[in-house]
Order: sequence, then structure tokens, then C-alpha cells
Amino acid sequence: MKNDKALVVFSGGQDSTTCLFWALNNFKEVETVTFDYNQRHKLEIDVAQTISDELNVKNTVLDMSLLNQLAPSALTRNDIDIKESDGEPPSTFVEGRNLLFLSFASILAKQIGAKHIVTGVCETDFSGYPDCRDVFVKSLNVSLNLSMDHQFVIHTPLMWLDKAETWALADELEAFEFVRNKTLTCYNGIISDGCGECPACILRRRGLETYLQR
Repeated sequence: MKNDKALVVFSGGQDSTTCLFWALNNFKEVETVTFDYNQRHKLEIDVAQTISDELNVKNTVLDMSLLNQLAPSALTRNDIDIKESDGEPPSTFVEGRNLLFLSFASILAKQIGAKHIVTGVCETDFSGYPDCRDVFVKSLNVSLNLSMDHQFVIHTPLMWLDKAETWALADELEAFEFVRNKTLTCYNGIISDGCGECPACILRRRGLETYLQR
């Protein structure tokens, strides 16, 4: 892989930024792709661009506003509360998001000569999102290869890591402070440690505390 090119699906959050550092460590050339789907916090796009610029990585922003129209959720509507219910995906789940993101990423990847696509989906701490499961990614990988007659490889470095292990990986990549201070994970749009109250911040903080206690 050291001589290959990779495209990282990039939101500027903890997971995708850790994946970006992983990709920079494993591939000769790396680009990022960020999706504008009229998400609740446009700051996400700005953070993704800022991080890409700082790491000297070309970032492409693709217009996915149709997803906002099709899939109302707490991440696409200000009038939908962020909540979790037993047995159901959280209200932050955006139907079809990873399906579309990875599909469009693969189209871009082929145009820029990137065989490898990197995404930060995770089944261990996947918050109940069905499109973060390993079986989905593997199935889509086969479908994408068949649809474009191209041998893409979708990499999921975080698939079997919990949040503490994700922090550990960032540390191994010498990116711990960068990820902690410059990423946006918070559903309420607060960079770094976030609001501390939304589900994303709670998961991030618990993982950080667990890792620091080891």
C-alpha cells in the first residue's frame, strides 16, 4: 500500500481524522472528500477543510443536499431533538448516508486514481447505525467493484476498536493532541471536547477517560 493512493471519507471528527493520520502513515498519496448535505452544523465542513489544509491534503467537498431532502434526522433538521431509544437507531441516524457517501467517494476515487477508500465506521461503538457494520461495508465493497469494474479496497481501521482504542491509535500515530484539540465530534457544533452532554460527546469523553486511566 505504501506506493498507492487513498481517498479518506472525511468529516473533521475524531474518527475520520484518526483515519486520515492512519492513511497518511500507510499510503504514498492521500486526498480527502467531505460531503455537504446541509447538515445541522456547517462548521463540520469548515473544520474538515482546515484540517486538510493543515496536513497539506487536497480536500474535495461534494454537494449531497439531496440526502437532506430524503432523510430527515436530528443531524439534518434543527426541529428534531437528539435522542436515543432502546431497540431503535438514534434520532441522529441519517438513512443511507454511508451508502451514498461511499458510493460517491468511489466514483471520485476512480477519477483521481485512488484504489483505496478509507472510512471511520465502527461496529464496536457504532451507536446503532446499521450502515456502520462490517457486513455492510464488505457487501458494498463487492457491489462497487462490480458496478464500476474496478478493484476498490474499502479500509475500516476503526471497525473493531472501541473509543478508548481509537484514542490509543491516534496516540500511536502521534496525533493524540491534534485529534483532541482540533476535531469536531459534538452534535451541538463545539470543537475539541464539545458540549459534554450530547451522545457523541459522552462516548468520546468516556473513551478518552478510559484510555488515560490505562
